[in-house]
Amino acid sequence: MGIKVVFFGSPDIAVPSFEALINSNDFEVKALVTQPPKPSKRGKKITDSNIKLAAIEAGVDVLEPFKLSKEPEIIEKLKSYDADFFVTFAFGQILSQEVLDIPKFHTVNLHASLLPKYRGANPICAALLAGDEKTGITTMITVLELDAGDICLTKEIKLDFDTDFVKLHDEISDKSPDLIIETLKGLYDGSLKPCPQNSYDATFTKKMTKEEKELSFENKKNDVHNKVRAYCGINTCHFLFNDKIVKVLKTDFCDIDGCENFKCGEVISVSKDGISVKCSDGAILIKTVKPEGKGEMAAFAWSLGAKIKCGDKIGRLE
Repeated sequence: MGIKVVFFGSPDIAVPSFEALINSNDFEVKALVTQPPKPSKRGKKITDSNIKLAAIEAGVDVLEPFKLSKEPEIIEKLKSYDADFFVTFAFGQILSQEVLDIPKFHTVNLHASLLPKYRGANPICAALLAGDEKTGITTMITVLELDAGDICLTKEIKLDFDTDFVKLHDEISDKSPDLIIETLKGLYDGSLKPCPQNSYDATFTKKMTKEEKELSFENKKNDVHNKVRAYCGINTCHFLFNDKIVKVLKTDFCDIDGCENFKCGEVISVSKDGISVKCSDGAILIKTVKPEGKGEMAAFAWSLGAKIKCGDKIGRLE
């Protein structure tokens, strides 16, 4: 028999780690604890998550508490598995001390940053917004205080100019299985000794407000670019044109002579490469957009239909 694990996870980022534990002869996955299914955006149909479908296919028990701390029958079920570890990865609920105390060893969390930097629920976006050159994954012992437990292992990931949320999300998802397997084995045989975090270095993430989703071209071009790539694929940033929302999916920098003669938010030029727009310190090139009510397209293609020309104003000044 392998190391007994109960896995807590909900979104797709957790699927490879869950499947890696299922497929390893060193582990016995006793159950999946996941968020109850929600209506899909299209058609409002109730759709099972990919991680739940993976559990069903593997014959693993599935528990779907609406609020685990208030469902004693599920807590008792968790106790019955006699698990060595609980593993959490983007589960979506805070675990009570009663639940954390159930496994023989620890509850271990996979967190998508290099702790203690970017504690909280939005670490991938936070690293991209800040323009960091690196981020990573941390395994830690879960405690009641938010992401404050002892660090087990870390995996560094380099970030470049074009790394966006989708790319970083997928890389973290792909690299997490090896890290959690190494962590659990090390804790189980005693070869891994977790280290306390330096709380003085801790930073915290926050949720994005609706107002923050709107781009301001009065900001620096680097800030605009980082914001676009940080929220590409989720809560996508946008600007307004003729009172219509135009989501921005990809941007780049561009050097244009005479851009100092334009005001922030004015279109400097339109070409097949995209739409160049004046920012506070230069120009940003908008390359890919998703106009309201339409699909993703090249910014140039949108400009033809919208009849964008040099000097037009997009967005609104703060």
